[in-house]
Amino acid sequence: MSAKDTNLGARFASLAMYRDPPVIAEATRGLWAHLREQLCAAGLADVPEALDEAAAHDAGWLDPRLLLTQTCGYPLATRLRGRVRVVATPVYDHPGCQGPLNGSFVIVRSDATAATVADLRGGVAAINDRTSNSGMNLMRHSIAPHAAGERFFARVVESGSHRASLTMVAQGQADVAAIDCVTFGNLARFAAESTRNVRILAETAKTPGLPFITRASANDGEVALLRGALDHFAHDPAAKALRDTLGLSGFAVLPESAYDAALALEQEAIALGYPSLV
Repeated sequence: MSAKDTNLGARFASLAMYRDPPVIAEATRGLWAHLREQLCAAGLADVPEALDEAAAHDAGWLDPRLLLTQTCGYPLATRLRGRVRVVATPVYDHPGCQGPLNGSFVIVRSDATAATVADLRGGVAAINDRTSNSGMNLMRHSIAPHAAGERFFARVVESGSHRASLTMVAQGQADVAAIDCVTFGNLARFAAESTRNVRILAETAKTPGLPFITRASANDGEVALLRGALDHFAHDPAAKALRDTLGLSGFAVLPESAYDAALALEQEAIALGYPSLV
């Protein structure tokens, strides 16, 4: 640790981006237990015994006590740029994932008449968050070529989570949502009833998936320990069941600049006259 970090006291760790359904939350606790064992064995001090599961998904992004958390690619490329350190990007095996790249599925109700994205004009779109890459930015990029520089949706509603957006579509409260491939994969495997009344209309472009990050003041040695613990989890035979549950096959170390891909999609939408998802 650097001298400025010696008085951190209790560190903060949270992996709140994927913890639904409950089997995923339990496997994520197992992931943390594995990482903690490796970090403690390597001599890192003050490693939290458990993840903070009460904190909001973005609560620890700029916490000076941050040891490890996960963020979204769009915030990383915008307000978090230069203010955190990227540790690694998970590589998932779910449909719609390609190495460290993830996309979203544009979903509609199973009985919807829409055959293409263009058919969604005038409908209601549900998004998890207006700063979400997977829920907002990727859908905006998919809609932009069809918007012709005009308003496309009658209304955009913010649901608060991908599962809530999916539920709104399934129950007819919204016509469309973009659900990231990891969330959709987790729900399709372990909560199949939640995806039963929706169908995939299209796939979005792909960008690097949700990265694990630590605080900007973490030194190279600590980042190396975190990466080593993740790599151990990815290859330890004893962790195979956890990896299988999480759909994880490994971790990739990408530069922060790799997340400029999210901004490039934003710029493409702006160039087509569709700067905002409306």
